[in-house]
Amino acid sequence: MLPFLLLSTRPEDDAAEGERAAIVRLAGLRDDELIQHRVEAAPLGPINLDDYAGVFLGGGPFNASDEHKTDLQRRVEADVNRVVDDVVARDLPFLGLCYGVGVLTDRLGGVVDKTYPEAVGVSTSTLTEEGAADPLFAGVPATIRAFTGHKEACRELPPGAVLLASGEVSPVQAFRVGSHAYATQFHPELDSAGLAARIRIYRDAGYFRPEDTETLVDFALSAEITHDVHTVLRNFVALARQHSVNGS
Repeated sequence: MLPFLLLSTRPEDDAAEGERAAIVRLAGLRDDELIQHRVEAAPLGPINLDDYAGVFLGGGPFNASDEHKTDLQRRVEADVNRVVDDVVARDLPFLGLCYGVGVLTDRLGGVVDKTYPEAVGVSTSTLTEEGAADPLFAGVPATIRAFTGHKEACRELPPGAVLLASGEVSPVQAFRVGSHAYATQFHPELDSAGLAARIRIYRDAGYFRPEDTETLVDFALSAEITHDVHTVLRNFVALARQHSVNGS
């Protein structure tokens, strides 16, 4: 079977490695079935998407709606956008995690800005009728409690995008473009230990007051989420593999 591609944008080694390990474990992949490219570490060379069953885009510190962008951020965006353009044009399986909402929205003509930020914590989302019928959410409850934490969100969907899940604070929590390109604002790849680790890694990144770090870690370790939300990752792997076999 073809492996999956993970595009990472996290400059911190422990965050990038933790994200990869979480996706491998929660998506039910073998270690050699997820090929990671650290896009922030070096320019992304040519990618032949025929070599992969599907593409994950991980989260990270960049925001598509940032007013002032560093040269590194602009280069990372250009590399990621090149892959996203190819994915969308070919309608290949793609799952963007948090940052993917901003990338897909911005790239495809929607509006992403800082109108609907969510503090680090647990967010409640509800599947739309389309979401409940979508294979990405097969076996997932209609109401989802999942970890979130972001400074920007989709305010207006790209033309033709289908809303799959809506949140209490951030209205767009998941959407689909075409038949196989998805993005989620919440983090299906995060469990309690994973969020606690990220809180410590990003204590100075502006998501919360640094002095609140250990309080938030305690919250993460005791918070109740919908554990079936991790099924989203396994569902994505299944539909991507079906697509690679059937070509549809």
